[in-house]
Amino acid sequence: MKKGPALATGLIVIFIFFVFLALRSCIIQNPSPDECVVMSVRISKIKEGGVKDIVFYDDRNDFYYINRGLEQGLNLDSLKRKVLNKTVTLHLAKVLGGVTSEHISQMALGDEIIYTEFKN
Repeated sequence: MKKGPALATGLIVIFIFFVFLALRSCIIQNPSPDECVVMSVRISKIKEGGVKDIVFYDDRNDFYYINRGLEQGLNLDSLKRKVLNKTVTLHLAKVLGGVTSEHISQMALGDEIIYTEFKN
């Protein structure tokens, strides 16, 4: 029995497994407040982006988004009236190794929660 092909196959399987784990860790599912970075930003622009995403821009032109927000009952015009040129509190989900994403898990204006993915 030749060890070369079996070893190569084993290494390929291990590599594919680690790639799968790395990609899976980038998917944001059911975030909790403990898994988020909280920050305040002033919203300077709001637009639709991606697949029904709502994209918010701050004064430095950094962006943050609500994934498929337009499918979740949010409306661009009402969001513009409510948060445009105002400072909001964002909970941004962490991904792979604790890196902060641009994915908004919760948005609040003062005490009012505009959007949340957190389960009660």
